[in-house]
Amino acid sequence: MKEEALKIIEGVLAQGRKSLVEFEAKEILKAYGLPVPEEKLAKTLDEALKYAEEIGYPVVLKLMSPQILHKSDAKVVLLNIKNPEELRQKWEEIHENARRYRPDAEILGVLVAPMLKVGKEIIIGVTEDPQFGHALMFGLGGIFVEVLKDVTFRIIPIEEKDAWKMLREIKSSPILAGARGEPPADMKAIVDLMLRVSKLVDDLRDYIKEMDLNPVFVYPEGEGAVVVDARIILK
Repeated sequence: MKEEALKIIEGVLAQGRKSLVEFEAKEILKAYGLPVPEEKLAKTLDEALKYAEEIGYPVVLKLMSPQILHKSDAKVVLLNIKNPEELRQKWEEIHENARRYRPDAEILGVLVAPMLKVGKEIIIGVTEDPQFGHALMFGLGGIFVEVLKDVTFRIIPIEEKDAWKMLREIKSSPILAGARGEPPADMKAIVDLMLRVSKLVDDLRDYIKEMDLNPVFVYPEGEGAVVVDARIILK
């Protein structure tokens, strides 16, 4: 776990970078058993076509560049690509968008990912306080975090009872519990995610400054969760 994650972190630091691209961040999450989609980094169009065939259409393309961390702003996330012809076209488009947004951007490759079924969106984050150390943040995603700031915090490391309390503390917790006849979300999967993030950061606290898992899709009870996007900033 830790050794695998450190190898990735040391590789990034050796390149003089502090920000991990999504692919690198997810490799660290994977080392700690967090649920990430089956994704592959393609360096060429041929690789992208091969990986899309393996994963199965429809797929998503996400361009990986250390200089383009806000991928949506740069239009380098292209969704719902249904066949090889469309993938060829989108491969050109995603590189053109990257060049237009940041001509000097170093392109590490393009992440080929499955088009995921949408679930309830949550966010799990980590920040470092100079006085108290690393804190874990939890809340619902989208408008709940952006506008309502409906989040809760705990100092890392946390225990299982802390994770369950965090789930109940946010004002929007009834949405996860299954408001208006909707099925309840997989709460155990959320608790497991929080505990794994806590362990990861506790192990790597000398290296990690910030982390954002946003969004995380949570499915109905018993169906788990998946980290759709991840960002890690090093010290």
